[in-house]
Amino acid sequence: MRQVTGRLKSDYQYSIEIVYNNYVWPETATAAQKKAVEVAAQGVLDARANHAGETLANLYDPNLMPADLVKAHQALDRAVDACYRKQPFASEMERVQYLFKLYEQKVAPLAVAAAKKSKKK
Repeated sequence: MRQVTGRLKSDYQYSIEIVYNNYVWPETATAAQKKAVEVAAQGVLDARANHAGETLANLYDPNLMPADLVKAHQALDRAVDACYRKQPFASEMERVQYLFKLYEQKVAPLAVAAAKKSKKK
């Protein structure tokens, strides 16, 4: 999110078109891996439900985030990462670089097609 979205003051701007749909989901993800992501995502929702009445701002404040929510997000991250490759990412930067490379591979044919179309005009 920090790599692709804008900010309004110090707050991130969330948009389904800009933030959440920009990563390439791996076509090689197995049914079991997808199920693991689904279960882990439900774990995040369940952890949030344990803290009904808390705002998202409080739940996701780095100094206040409940331990069960932290663990649920870590489990979700591991499940999603496993869909992309067997070895875990060493850092967030490595993950972002990997995802951008996949994105570039996915859109490269579109760029070639657009260039050919442009030359015909």
